[in-house]
Amino acid sequence: MPSIFALIDCNNFYVSCERVFNPELEGKPVVVLSNNDGCIIARSNEAKTLGIKMGEPYFRCKPLIERHRVRVFSSNYALYGDMSQRVMNVLGSLEPEVEVYSIDEAFFRLPVSTEETLRITGKNIRNTIKQHTGIPVSIGYGPTKTLAKIANRIAKKNPEHGGVFTILPGSDIEGVLKNIEVGDVWGIGGRSTQKLAGQGVRTAYDLTRANEAWVKKNLSITGIRTMCELRGISCFPLEESPPPKHSIACSRSFGIPVSTIKEMREAAVSYISRAAEKLRQQQLKAGCLTLYLTTNRFRLGQPQYVNSRTVTLPCATADTAELIEYAVRCLKELFRPGYEYQKVGVVLADLIPEHIHQGNLFIIPRKHRDNLLQALDRINGRWGKDTLQYASAGLTKTWHHKQTRKSPSYTTNWKELPVVSA
Repeated sequence: MPSIFALIDCNNFYVSCERVFNPELEGKPVVVLSNNDGCIIARSNEAKTLGIKMGEPYFRCKPLIERHRVRVFSSNYALYGDMSQRVMNVLGSLEPEVEVYSIDEAFFRLPVSTEETLRITGKNIRNTIKQHTGIPVSIGYGPTKTLAKIANRIAKKNPEHGGVFTILPGSDIEGVLKNIEVGDVWGIGGRSTQKLAGQGVRTAYDLTRANEAWVKKNLSITGIRTMCELRGISCFPLEESPPPKHSIACSRSFGIPVSTIKEMREAAVSYISRAAEKLRQQQLKAGCLTLYLTTNRFRLGQPQYVNSRTVTLPCATADTAELIEYAVRCLKELFRPGYEYQKVGVVLADLIPEHIHQGNLFIIPRKHRDNLLQALDRINGRWGKDTLQYASAGLTKTWHHKQTRKSPSYTTNWKELPVVSA
């Protein structure tokens, strides 16, 4: 049976998460800042209307933000990740074929039907997600993923469509594509846009008519596939099982410069703990650990230092204590006094499934570690991150970024989540 793709996209996702836990923000201008409160990474529609741009440095927008009393929040990725999982769980209970594309987007596939039937299905999905999570979403339908992306963009930017827009095979696809700038097409970046402009290709419709040989030479096979997708020929299948990760990284710029090894160790241990938790969530083990540290290269006149260490672990592991042990060894080798450090980060690589075990003649397995780690993850999952943590991570976290505008870092258990609206 012929099928059609759909893209569901959470509207102003980070802002919407903040509004779920603070309904007073509804209808007011709100922005969310990046790590270390550097740049604007999310805006409510009201903030967009004021002219606040995505990616704009906070200090440049501060006068405008203060003048219009815009509410400002530091990013809270633990909360956003948790809310994302809830949205995807609801979607998965409604549609059997789902591909989670990003923290706030997912593709799904369903049989081709009439525009009215698809519109009703889309509105039911929107209402159910809003009811169970409080997050507003937009849905776009199309015969290919790229056209579904375009349909979603139209649904989001034009309120008259009620959050759902459909591009069906045989409909006026050309008319839709003539109103879409080529730079707004999924997979066409800034450099590709410039190249295409030099060939007179300025809209998505122009791209469907472009010279295929030129596109293949200058935009590679991905460009050709995008061109075919715009013509209604599906080239990007639904990927229900995401490809396995090759590495897991965890790092963050410090809120204030750090100059002592004690603070650096606390930060490194905190990041290792977070990365190890991600390993266990994905049922993986790491065979290699890299730790790096760096000063702020933008602070001219300050002494600069950047270095890293990589160690191959005797046995692949997801044990937080073992990973902390090797990370601290690396830090002791890397740390140099006399510098003001901006960041420390860890990367876990050589990932393998947790059920694969290659023993080591010289390593004595630690007994009952799995039970301990499972208990640690359950408690932190139920009561919020760092409810239980290793002592070496410290308690004060003076190196951490300021949390004066921080939203709640955890939400209730899934089974306890109330219906937000009728």
